Amino acid sequence: MQHRPHTDERLGQRGPQNLVRYFMLLMSVVYVGLGLYLWLAPQTALTLGNTPRQLLAAVFVFYGIIRFVRTYQQHFKRNPNDAR
Repeated sequence: MQHRPHTDERLGQRGPQNLVRYFMLLMSVVYVGLGLYLWLAPQTALTLGNTPRQLLAAVFVFYGIIRFVRTYQQHFKRNPNDAR
């Protein structure tokens, strides 16, 4: 029997799923940006001390990087086992 492509395959995945994956990438960049802002901002920008602020910044950057890698692997990396 011949393989018939699904609607998403024919349209090139232009549905809401496409919007969600780009939003997830955007949010990972926002987390990294927030972490960099916390790390580089003057101490008067927040009422936190220097050490807790840098620790929080490192957590945001680390989480953003992990989120970016997972989103890329899940939504953008082609599986070599998929036949097209």
